Amino acid sequence: MIMVITGTRKGIGRYLSEYYLGKGFTVIGCSRGETDLQSENYYHYQVDVSDEKSVDNFSASVHKKFGGIDALINNAGIASMNHFFFTPVSTAKRIMDTNYWGTYHCIRSFINLLKNSENPRIVNFSTIALPLNLPGEIAYIASKSAVEAFTKILAKEISQFKITVNAIGPTPIDTDLIAHVPKEKLKNIMSQQAINRMGNFSDVTNVIDFFLSPNSDFITGQILYLGGIN
Repeated sequence: MIMVITGTRKGIGRYLSEYYLGKGFTVIGCSRGETDLQSENYYHYQVDVSDEKSVDNFSASVHKKFGGIDALINNAGIASMNHFFFTPVSTAKRIMDTNYWGTYHCIRSFINLLKNSENPRIVNFSTIALPLNLPGEIAYIASKSAVEAFTKILAKEISQFKITVNAIGPTPIDTDLIAHVPKEKLKNIMSQQAINRMGNFSDVTNVIDFFLSPNSDFITGQILYLGGIN
């Protein structure tokens, strides 16, 4: 299987890359910067997913080298956890540009490379912050709300191509994304979960493996939250 994963330099994206390389996949990763991940089956591109031209150049290079892909994992994302009054418009726009428009650009640019796959899959990233309506994350949640709506509608629009489109909503996981979140806030989030603990990387791969399975070809347009959130 040939898989494109965005945001692979660190965090969840880095883990996903190593995990799927370990399963024998060819992984094509991207980030704004370089990476130290080395593998004969890993190919890295420097891409700004918020920039349409950058993404188009990325997909053109992948098309030229591989011809097509089997899965697209839209992991790249940023956050700014501040109260509305302390979130500059420029910050809110940057979050939307990366989280929503980055997902939009990647799907639009790579969708033709998925059409010839026997089991074409798209997996997007949401967050449990959305159903919990967490204060202090309004810009981040707005961007992920757009991703969820996009996921549900796109699933219907491209179903004729047998491409499934689903999303995962992780709980807090120990990555740079939550490095500056106060411990009390993390405890408060976990107290609202049915399962009171931090998430881990294997929780994420468990869901993505499910979405990627050939047996999941009847599952599309779904958002699966971790931790017992609904």
